Amino acid sequence: MITVVGWDGSELSARAVDRLHEARLVVGPDALLGRLKLTAQVAADGALLQALDDHLEHGEGPAVVIAEGDPGFFGVVRTLRAHGIKPDVLPATSLVTRAFGCAGLNWEDALVVAPSGPRQLNRVVNACRAHPKVALVVAPGVGPGEIARELAPTTPRALIVCEDLGGPDERVTHSRMGEATTRPWKDPDVVLVLDPLHQAKEPGWVAGAQPGPPEWALPSPTGLPPEVRAFVLAKLGPRLGDLVWDVGAGAGEIAVECARMGAAVVAVERDEASCARLRARVLDHGVKVALTRGQAPPALEPLPDPDAVFVGGGGADVVMACAARRPRTLVCALRNVEQVPSVLDRLREQGYHGEGTQILASKLIVNPDGSHRLTASDPVFVVHATPMHAG
Repeated sequence: MITVVGWDGSELSARAVDRLHEARLVVGPDALLGRLKLTAQVAADGALLQALDDHLEHGEGPAVVIAEGDPGFFGVVRTLRAHGIKPDVLPATSLVTRAFGCAGLNWEDALVVAPSGPRQLNRVVNACRAHPKVALVVAPGVGPGEIARELAPTTPRALIVCEDLGGPDERVTHSRMGEATTRPWKDPDVVLVLDPLHQAKEPGWVAGAQPGPPEWALPSPTGLPPEVRAFVLAKLGPRLGDLVWDVGAGAGEIAVECARMGAAVVAVERDEASCARLRARVLDHGVKVALTRGQAPPALEPLPDPDAVFVGGGGADVVMACAARRPRTLVCALRNVEQVPSVLDRLREQGYHGEGTQILASKLIVNPDGSHRLTASDPVFVVHATPMHAG
């Protein structure tokens, strides 16, 4: 029998104590093992699966895996079950529950992110850009300093850093982003990343990230026809954890739609009147869009690298500047068919495979006599490109 015991620093239950006394092997983090008086053989959790496999192979009796908090919440239970082990689980209060409790905040509307390491830092940061309340379960290379450094200065957030939760050095600190990048932190467990300007709407019915929008390719009197925007959004594939650039954003139709789907969005637009319309649209839909007013390509240089890019204006040079930042997908809208071959050729030089599509939508119109006719809109040529795969 293998039992997973969660420990949050409080007194263990009688059942958990019994399992530890019966165990012939206890595996867990050094910090937790050192606080328990154990007579069984112990092993660090860095060798978790090997230690358990050896123990099971020799049939040496019960084993216990000791874990922080609720081991079924981004914890060791997933690792064990993926390895074919079905443990008995005795959970404790999770780190995230304790963090929000210490901060005095409700958290049914919070997004919880638990990266495995620094390679997922960008996705975590993008989630913090797009969501007003995020709980980060700290991992090596993804902690308060790294998050604050990436968010500043375009995304102001308040940070609550929870260290050594349930331990002797427990500390909860309200930190400004500048302080978070320079202050030494001791064993941070959870960082709460909060938008201080966010005003909660009516209570939701689902925890974490909310359901997607009920409608997309919304009607708009300006910009691209909704049928074209639907195709563009399908190729961009905006999602939680992504950063989308909308370059030559106009009034922000694409930017707002991507934000409604959970992506972090940067809109780049040079015209002040268009920027004003974009700001009004953002407020109307209650989403987060970072606006950079300026001329591309120069305005793109300080921006973080995107996952997806839509180019609504600016010409082939802007498309190439975006491709140079290596997004996983790049979409641009062109008004003239003569532009398409040139853009496709230059994208190929940048290592992208592109395809062009003409989209022409015809609206059904009712005549005064009750008969129907079709009225065609102007055609739009959409280029969609993705990086070529080696081999």
